Amino acid sequence: MSRLPTSIGAALDRLVDASPVERIVISIASLLFAVAVGAVLVLVSGFVTECDDPFVLLPGVGYGCYNPLEVYWTMLEGAFGSSSGLGRTLQETTLLLFTGLSVAVAFRAGLFNIGTQGQMVLGALATALVVLELGQLVPQNVVGMVIVIPVGIAAGALAGGIWGMIPGLMKAYADAHEVITTIMLNFIATGVALYLVQNHVGDLTSDSVLTETIPSVARFPTSISDSRFSMYALIGALLVAVGISLLYTRTILGYELRTSGIQETAAEYSGVNAKRNIVTSMTLSGALGGVAGAIYVMMVQYRWQSGIPALGFDGIAVSILAGNNPIGVIPASLLFGGLKSGSVAIDLSLGVPNELVDVLRGLIILFIAMPEFFRMLGKWSGFGSDPVGASGGEEA
Repeated sequence: MSRLPTSIGAALDRLVDASPVERIVISIASLLFAVAVGAVLVLVSGFVTECDDPFVLLPGVGYGCYNPLEVYWTMLEGAFGSSSGLGRTLQETTLLLFTGLSVAVAFRAGLFNIGTQGQMVLGALATALVVLELGQLVPQNVVGMVIVIPVGIAAGALAGGIWGMIPGLMKAYADAHEVITTIMLNFIATGVALYLVQNHVGDLTSDSVLTETIPSVARFPTSISDSRFSMYALIGALLVAVGISLLYTRTILGYELRTSGIQETAAEYSGVNAKRNIVTSMTLSGALGGVAGAIYVMMVQYRWQSGIPALGFDGIAVSILAGNNPIGVIPASLLFGGLKSGSVAIDLSLGVPNELVDVLRGLIILFIAMPEFFRMLGKWSGFGSDPVGASGGEEA
């Protein structure tokens, strides 16, 4: 810290000590700056492509094909301007809530779970297999749904939790770094799932790697027309976010989970079983990833199929953007969900290249997340009036 120039150290101190209102203002300013930079990129890109209906002609430069205002308006309208768009946005938001919470839970304990994707994949498969069997044994009505859907979620949580517990055990008792082990377990989870579905539990009559379609009694009721979004799933995700926040801020267990991952020696000195709590944190993190897989099967895909979107990796960015705050994960997930849904609308309506749309989305995410990332980095490095060692690592 002493090697940094004084101006940088002072800036980090100020950033770490920023109030919630100041952090919101910084995020809004970052969003506006990202939009401005993206608009310039869109405008410039339009001059190096060809189109039948150019947007503008600049003498000596040529024709510009892309209108930045039209691109951003289409993104906003595509995310929230129709029932199908809103349903798609809230559907993405629900899934990102669970994957973002999965990463945030590990972060809060001083751990870095990059294995949410693998936990989601196995959670989705476990859910699909359980509800396929159970759906045949229950009444095909509301009573059956009340039985099958909770059991399906529990199956996903169990599978994801077990898969998350493995790197937790390796971290606690073999000092294996969780970043390495969770990355490796992502590949193993995908390989195991593909093998089981392709050779044993999948729909062997299909050329694709997938399971049979789950029965209607195992599907979340849709809440918005022209979409598969379910308000029940979103409400459940919001309640989980509130519950996780209360766990870490209002309970002894939450305090022990935080301190065990951040400073194991100090935690054990104070009578906390640090190794057990590291395993507990990774298990809880994995269970949330598994629930994301369960929701994906019962609300979106209605089966397990290869090629599950990389929502687990998106959860990392969501958690960082939220400052690892479970409540902050809610607006961060909505932002990500809106950007993903709006990007689809741009691709369908304007013919703007996918690569450019991805750049726009990435710019917005990067500019908003970077201040929070540097704030976290500064806090962990001891900057600010309340460094990590004094506060137990809790993010505001």
